[in-house]
Amino acid sequence: MDFRSSDTVPGPRSEDILPSTAATAVKVVIVGGFGVGKTTLVGSVSEIRPLSTEETMTQAGVGVDDVHGVEQKAATTVAMDFGRITLNEQLVLYLFGTPGQQRFWFLWNGLFDGALGAVVMVDTRRLEVSFDVIGRLEERGVPFVVAINTFPEAPSYPTEELRSALDLPGNVPIVNCDARARTSSRDVLMTLMRYLHSLTATPEHT
Repeated sequence: MDFRSSDTVPGPRSEDILPSTAATAVKVVIVGGFGVGKTTLVGSVSEIRPLSTEETMTQAGVGVDDVHGVEQKAATTVAMDFGRITLNEQLVLYLFGTPGQQRFWFLWNGLFDGALGAVVMVDTRRLEVSFDVIGRLEERGVPFVVAINTFPEAPSYPTEELRSALDLPGNVPIVNCDARARTSSRDVLMTLMRYLHSLTATPEHT
């Protein structure tokens, strides 16, 4: 059988085709601790069918992965998530979601190559899982914004209180989002793009 035949290989879907007007492509990494909503954000905002490497959690992770606060979670990203969104006729973002468990953080090295910026997803029920994530971004010098994923049962804190708890510089944007909602997730990415633009316009970053 010829596997290249039109009967076995479907053509690209219309939403998978990159607009001919696209002039700039930007790589963005979505990071955060285990279970904070990275896969959900990529899936909700992607205009193409997202690539997900979620696998069922097994006994191998017991005692290794910290599932405190997300004990009901049954699957986890083991490599990366991937999606794409066209913000306007010329600007396209390629989204790479990272694994949350520290035992998979060695994969971050490749995922961060060529990344212009990052979104840090935060769950206010478990702020402590974000500390090391933010520290790694700061060590790499990757600009980022913080997105507070508004889980229904999560406590709400004033922005400046969160900034202090996460030890964030005053210029790093903090936004609330619902990772399940496309519009809300898109707004987070727009915030990142505006922040990156502001950095290029600041003398010390030129």
